[in-house]
Amino acid sequence: MSLQGSPLDTEEPSQRPRVPAHELREHVLCVLCGTDEHVTLFSAPPFRIVRCAECSLVYTLPRLPTARITEMYQVDYWRSAEARNFGYTDYLRDRDRYLRTFRLRSKVIDRYKTSPGRVLDIGCAAGFFLKVMEEKGWETTGVEISASMADFARTDLKLSNVFTGALDAQPFEPESFDVITLWDVIEHLEDPRPILATAKRLLKNDGILVVETQNVESVFARWMGRRWHHYKFEEHLWHFSPKTLSELLALEQFTVLETSPRRAGKYVALNFVLERSARIHPMLPKLLLPLRCLGSLSLYINPLDEMIAVASKAPLATESGCRQNF
Repeated sequence: MSLQGSPLDTEEPSQRPRVPAHELREHVLCVLCGTDEHVTLFSAPPFRIVRCAECSLVYTLPRLPTARITEMYQVDYWRSAEARNFGYTDYLRDRDRYLRTFRLRSKVIDRYKTSPGRVLDIGCAAGFFLKVMEEKGWETTGVEISASMADFARTDLKLSNVFTGALDAQPFEPESFDVITLWDVIEHLEDPRPILATAKRLLKNDGILVVETQNVESVFARWMGRRWHHYKFEEHLWHFSPKTLSELLALEQFTVLETSPRRAGKYVALNFVLERSARIHPMLPKLLLPLRCLGSLSLYINPLDEMIAVASKAPLATESGCRQNF
């Protein structure tokens, strides 16, 4: 994958980390193959986007201290003054848009599960996906490390089975869920493998795992180059492709049934689009300023740079492999 030569690469993005530079962790092993050999695709001091020399997984170096990674998701992440580089402008304010987004995304699950069962959402945030599934008759459970988001899910959305903390600390029985989801989560995890191993243990034998994340090999990501809006250095630690995501899931004995960008987009406010346009060129937000009067207008955006993978515990009945719809 080359990030050089894009017409957008007139200036390197940079971001000041929220900890002193000497506290950043440089030594990180590839989560797929365990090597620390890599090549740098581009630098945005003090961060770099690198590609594993063995398996081609793309990831971010250096990393924040582990304690800081956990801490940053508690409050400031959900209402950020610099959402172009970190977190959300106001996650809860976009409640209706997230509900619309998850009503659309839930149709992926409808294709595999024709009747309601038990669903677990790992990293459920404020519970918007769970609320959609509850409306559809599902018994819902969520886990979220942010205490404020989990509390919102319980108090405002009246979702009783939302737990605060780490997944492995929760009192869930093995093989007790029909569907387990990770929406925009796996790229944030320092080591996704223990989470996937736990998910496999909690999933029924005929259950499915649904993982949504960015696709670093997408046409849009390649076109944007180093200005791709998913290069948010402190929070997005791994940048998967359909190939590397499938390899990660295979390490935990999941079989990928399909991978597709369809329904991976989301409903956003026009203001979101105007804000992110600065990634293309710093002058664009000023040029588009007249559109601010329509800023609250909702749009469905899907540049096909995210993907939804559906996986099962059981091996495929044929040797034809997974279906990739790109």
